[in-house]
Amino acid sequence: MATTTLPRYALRRQLSLPSRTRVAHIPSHISQQQRRRVSAYGYEQAKALTFRDYGEPSDVLSLHSHSISPAHSNLLTLRFLASPINPADINQIQGLYPSKPTFTTSLGTPYPLAVAGNEAVAQVLSTGSAVSALSKGDWVIMNRPSLGTWRTHAQLPESAVLKIDNHEHLSPIQVGTVSVNPCTAYRLLRDFVPLTPGDWFIQNGANSGVGRAAIQLARAWGYRSINVVRARPDDPAATDALRADLTSLGADIVVTDAELQARDFRDRVAEWTHAGREPLKLALNCVGGKPALALAKQLAPHGCMVTYGAMGRKPLEVPASLLIFRDIRFAGFWVSEWAARHPGEKKKTVEHVLNLMREGGFRDAPVERVEWGWETKGEELVRRVEGTLEGFRSGKGVFVFGEE
Repeated sequence: MATTTLPRYALRRQLSLPSRTRVAHIPSHISQQQRRRVSAYGYEQAKALTFRDYGEPSDVLSLHSHSISPAHSNLLTLRFLASPINPADINQIQGLYPSKPTFTTSLGTPYPLAVAGNEAVAQVLSTGSAVSALSKGDWVIMNRPSLGTWRTHAQLPESAVLKIDNHEHLSPIQVGTVSVNPCTAYRLLRDFVPLTPGDWFIQNGANSGVGRAAIQLARAWGYRSINVVRARPDDPAATDALRADLTSLGADIVVTDAELQARDFRDRVAEWTHAGREPLKLALNCVGGKPALALAKQLAPHGCMVTYGAMGRKPLEVPASLLIFRDIRFAGFWVSEWAARHPGEKKKTVEHVLNLMREGGFRDAPVERVEWGWETKGEELVRRVEGTLEGFRSGKGVFVFGEE
């Protein structure tokens, strides 16, 4: 049922052109409409990466074309600008993530489909009559997960999005990647231990999106950091380059997993923190397993380790001594759940980070642009999704949508 171009007879009727007139000679404003693929009845044409069943992306994802009716009531028609490919998105497709997607037949299929992706920035194309706080041209991010962001266009209720008050001097990639990793880092440093300028924290996965954001926020707030990364065993120069990159962001100390688990590492920590006069109060863990336990052992008594990821896919086994004799507290954090409970704080956090970006105090995380135009093949998009969890990557994959 979905159409991908404006029919010739509809164009002639709109323009009052003779039947022999060549459709190529149409005014520029209609030409733009055709590029956007809007039908004669105002239906927006859209494409989305969808899945019917849980499984590996290469097995279940496919590119689906459909039509979007004109916006009405409290609905918005959106054109997506940038949508990152996060590890959590892959886990959701696999059926392993706590937040489940919505399977629906609203995309014009006889069977339910879910649209993949959770984070994005989009531009408002049109609004229904009951929409009060948004206008055509506004930029918005998703206000909750599982809305489906790997698509060119969508129609969502006004309550599902959060307006970006000022996107001047910001790129779509900057805004489209702000609500997960930078917001996670922000809350990890603010909500668990009362850090003051000069205080230390330690983190693994320091070159991840969250880790890079934490380094930069710490620099802005006067905190000091010990940062753990995975060594590149076949490329020592790459490990050195990674250390230099994180140091340039503001990291105080950068070490490898092997150094963290060495016998003398606690002595080194004591030296860096001036023999415990500036105790290590906070640890941030996104790995799990033995590396996470090694992280917890560096904490001073009454310190706290917050787990926000489990990339190593290993459980964290905590010895009783850390609990009894050192009173180490273990906590968890999931930014989606936090945002649902604190929508006002989410907006403040997003705006604060975006302000730092505008002022040049926050450097973008490395990304691999995945260009998505109207003619882009589904196989190419799926291939780029598959690479998200493979090996050492140069940056996070981000779908960047064309003007169509």
